[in-house]
This record gives sequence, structure tokens and C-alpha cells, in this order.
Amino acid sequence: MATTEALLPQAAVARRAALAVLLLALLAIGGAWYSQLVWRLEPCELCLLQRWPYYVGVPIAVVTVILAFRAAQGGFLAALLWLLAVIFLVSAGLAAYHAGVEWGFWPGPSACTGQYAAPASTDDFLKSLDTGPSVRCDEAAIRILGLSLAGWNMLASLLIAAIAALGAKSARAVP
Repeated sequence: MATTEALLPQAAVARRAALAVLLLALLAIGGAWYSQLVWRLEPCELCLLQRWPYYVGVPIAVVTVILAFRAAQGGFLAALLWLLAVIFLVSAGLAAYHAGVEWGFWPGPSACTGQYAAPASTDDFLKSLDTGPSVRCDEAAIRILGLSLAGWNMLASLLIAAIAALGAKSARAVP
């Protein structure tokens, strides 16, 4: 039978994991916004889609951290951490898809990839100006150490998901 002293390290691991998930997720989405607002790298349709798991995951991570430090029930804390692991696995999948589009492994959405089609008339040209600039999904805006931002997002999302899963396993052991 496990003693209270033996379970305390498990609670600490769950707390640290929840905090790490929150901080890493904030860092990743903050980096995306920084690259857009400071570096002027306009996001494509797939870049914007990749932000949604962060918009969902960060508020859940905030609640998870609060509950983790208020000695929440291990089962509920574990469920939240598993949910975060799934959210960031989805994020990794979206990022992998986008990176594959950038590398030409598979086609991307027709709205932001493919050949440019010249407008058929002046009216069509003027209408296209109203929609604003189109950022291509199949061209990486920047590569850092050989990886596009989508590739880095995939790695960050996998790391966040792994930490959340580790925390969930530890939280399950807490009464």
C-alpha cells in the first residue's frame, strides 16, 4: 500500500507538468504572434488553423494549473492533463500536415496553394484586391535550422503533449 510520502512526488510531478504545459503553450502561441507582429511574417490559412489548439489549450491549462496547486482530486487533474495531451497531439498533426504541404509531400488547400490564375476581367481583378493579399501555404515564410515554423510547432506540440501525458500518469497516482 502506498504511503502519503510516496504519493507526494507524484503530485509534484503533476503540478510541474501542468505548469510546464501552460508556459510552453504560452511561449509557442506568443512566438507565433511575435513572428507576425514584429517580424511581419503574415500567417497563411494553415498557420491560422494551427493556432486554434493553443486558443483552446491555454485556458484549459490555466484551469489545470490552478487546480493542481489547490490539491485537486488526482482523477480530475489527470483527465484535464490527458485532454491537454490530446489537444496538443491534434496541434502536432495540424503542424505536420502544414509542414508536409510546405515540403511538397501532399497538396494543401486550394485556397492557398497551387498556380496563380490571372483574373478574367478588370472587375475580377478589382474584386481580388478587396480580399487582401493571399499568403501561400506551400511556401515557408522562414526556416530556422532547416525547419519552417510549422515544423517547429510540430515539435513544440509533441513536447507539450508528452509533458501533459507524463503529468496525467503522475496525477492518476494521487488520491
